[in-house]
Amino acid sequence: MKHTKEYHSKEIVTESGTITVEGPLPSEELANYHFHEGLKAFRPAPKQFEAVQKIADFDEGRILIARTSDTIVGYVTYLYPDPLERWSKFEMEDLLELGAIEVIQDYRGYGIGSWLLKVSMMDDEMEDFIVISTEYYWHWDLSGTGLNIWNYRNVMERMMGAGGLTPYPTDDPEIVSHPANCLMARIGSRVPQSSIDRFEELRFLTRRNYRANRGGL
Repeated sequence: MKHTKEYHSKEIVTESGTITVEGPLPSEELANYHFHEGLKAFRPAPKQFEAVQKIADFDEGRILIARTSDTIVGYVTYLYPDPLERWSKFEMEDLLELGAIEVIQDYRGYGIGSWLLKVSMMDDEMEDFIVISTEYYWHWDLSGTGLNIWNYRNVMERMMGAGGLTPYPTDDPEIVSHPANCLMARIGSRVPQSSIDRFEELRFLTRRNYRANRGGL
């Protein structure tokens, strides 16, 4: 599958200055900016910046950033699901995972996360993909925001909704292990019905495997 990436951008005026949301960007362009040390939700900022640049070089990889003139203060990543995850089982070429989205505390409250998603979906090629995001409460910055689990879940749903992602049912054990966890997805307008059906099968893989073990009963 050929991956065409069309650049888009949006300027957001905040009390702390103008923020540019843009992408997808290649690694060589990302290297021109400083990666803010506050972007450490998943690993120390320097290591996360290395990971982000590697994703940018994947054929399917997409990195969009929010930045000041020279500092990245937020980002979102898209790539194929990890080979060890259930979402890669069928090796669907038209299924991408929103792997991470993060904005530093100083710029929260300006809708930057939502704009990262909106700008992501300005690329017409995204209509050819199913985009998923697995939301686990243990990844959420509850202490940094002061929100409880359910308020944070509501915030996440609104933000993801800005990019067209909505909750989808699944029997994935990790997601159903806590009622706050959820699978969110956006099905592009040109995704064929065969892929939509495959995605439904993937979402209920536990049930499918159970029936297979029972001889189809």
